Amino acid sequence: MKGIGDMTEAYDPIHRAALLIRDARSMVLISGAGLSVDAGVKDFRSPSGWWRSIDPRTVATVEALESDYDLFHEFYAARITQLKTVRPHRGHGILAEWEKRGMLACIGTQNVDGLHQAAGSRNVHELHGTIRAFRCHACGAPHAEETFLQKRKCQCGGRLRPNVVLFGEMLPQEAWDAAIAAIRAADAVLVIGTSLQVAPVNQLPFLTRAGRIFINAEETGHEDQFDVFIKGRALDSLAAIQERLELL
Repeated sequence: MKGIGDMTEAYDPIHRAALLIRDARSMVLISGAGLSVDAGVKDFRSPSGWWRSIDPRTVATVEALESDYDLFHEFYAARITQLKTVRPHRGHGILAEWEKRGMLACIGTQNVDGLHQAAGSRNVHELHGTIRAFRCHACGAPHAEETFLQKRKCQCGGRLRPNVVLFGEMLPQEAWDAAIAAIRAADAVLVIGTSLQVAPVNQLPFLTRAGRIFINAEETGHEDQFDVFIKGRALDSLAAIQERLELL
């Protein structure tokens, strides 16, 4: 007969998530802005995010790059400058350790900040590109961050941009294909810090029948599509799961 403690654990989302993660042979993570927010990165949608000052859908676009480069450059220069003070948090480190221990097969991330890699994760598919690299919009030639920040042009005369996916652009095919293949082979999918509103990445967690865990600071309306939902900050939730794993 189960005691009160056993019944409590059965309904505890941290405990249930830890069991799914412990028993998984091929777990895949889909990460969003909520994971980076806990490191101090501004997101788009939160009360302290970019949308309070500017709608990224009007500036993070090819149209803005081509017709209002001053605004485009100002927006991305501010994001790049802000990232100079940001470091990965303990949650990023936990995920990197899970990868090292063979518990996490790969990460498909919407984040462009490179914090997963900075924490030590190696198998990362950057679905929305990276703000850590730059190229000419006209000819594709690579350029240094400082060249972009100085607002210099390419030798061909083209304007420089970060290697991020702008609104309306296609996702990097290699990263997208790799994420889909990993999801379809997974026996557990962990989704952290995303509103699940941005297509097509919001489709990925549902391309599998594997056990699904969702960690997010707010409810999104998708909770009933997951086996476990943890309402909370990414950092706190990952730390709690790690502590529980150490007791199992």
